[in-house]
Amino acid sequence: MNQSSKGLAGVIVDETKISKVIPESSELLYRGYLVSELVEKCSFEEVVYLLWEGEIPTEKQLENFKKQERKKRPLLDRDVIQILEKLQSAHPMDSIRTLISYWASRGYAWDSNTKERKQKALRFLAAAPVFIAAHFRLRNKLQPISPDNKLSFSENFLKMCFGEIPSQDIVRIFDKTMVLYAEHGFNASTFSARVIASTTSDVGSAITGAIGALKGPLHGGANERVMEMMKEINNPKKAESYILKLLLKKEKIMGFGHRVYRKQDSRVPSMESCARSLSQIKQESKWMEIYDNLVSVMKREKNIYPNVDLPAGPVYYLMGFDIDMFTPFFVMSRIAGWSTHIIEQGENNRIIRPLSNYTGYERRLLSK
Repeated sequence: MNQSSKGLAGVIVDETKISKVIPESSELLYRGYLVSELVEKCSFEEVVYLLWEGEIPTEKQLENFKKQERKKRPLLDRDVIQILEKLQSAHPMDSIRTLISYWASRGYAWDSNTKERKQKALRFLAAAPVFIAAHFRLRNKLQPISPDNKLSFSENFLKMCFGEIPSQDIVRIFDKTMVLYAEHGFNASTFSARVIASTTSDVGSAITGAIGALKGPLHGGANERVMEMMKEINNPKKAESYILKLLLKKEKIMGFGHRVYRKQDSRVPSMESCARSLSQIKQESKWMEIYDNLVSVMKREKNIYPNVDLPAGPVYYLMGFDIDMFTPFFVMSRIAGWSTHIIEQGENNRIIRPLSNYTGYERRLLSK
């Protein structure tokens, strides 16, 4: 009998050219480039192009890509507004999942080749920020703002949320978070997308399924739990006792540890730098003091390092966002990675259909 691997731990299920985690050195590569370099030198749009096309775009290619993305940004028609109004009290992840599914239905569902899949992917990449920003404003009793096609991806999103573009320092910090969240190998949501794509279902269905997987607090939802924990602690001096109590109860502490990395998540230094910069801009040091105390205690007590969600929480909170909006930002970025995997799956497809070890009753006879 073959041994099963709970959670597919250590199992290689396919090949990919998209990204690579190097656990020994805590490095992450997108198409061979270190993400720590991409986040400092490239915009989110450049990184999306890199993921989809395999190379950093030239100025002309980037300009054309930006034009195409901006043309795909949807206007908020009455149908979309009505759905958003009905979902005002729902978790934002339920809202974006529902709207992406609806958006997929507004167009021919099946994708037969790479060109069609890329066009569909661009449609969802452009639509997600519009839907998320509209949900954010409606739940805060504000009128949604239409997209501005003169603005970059991140500028446009922040304007649609707050009614104005914040400082370029804040725009750049937000854009960096988009780069850091864009792709991360065969994680739960990406694998969900590939499984759905392997059935030759459409791009919209695969992305909708991936959003469902990302919602879980053991995956994308962890950034929300991190900030809820920090708010509960509230005082940097109370961080140590708070964590020690959780450790004593053997409870899981969000924002620490990672299934793939042996030590530190490769994205942490960049995201932490964003958090420290924003803390200085906003002149609010409390959350980073709590962060530092949490990191210190977990290293000392368990030799466990933070993952990207620990510094991401303070970044989005300091920008002025509701805590339950954090995971939808992850969606907005990760559509880039999901769709790249959907495209790759379609180019050399075989339906993903693993086996299982049966541990139930052997054959039994009915007594009647």
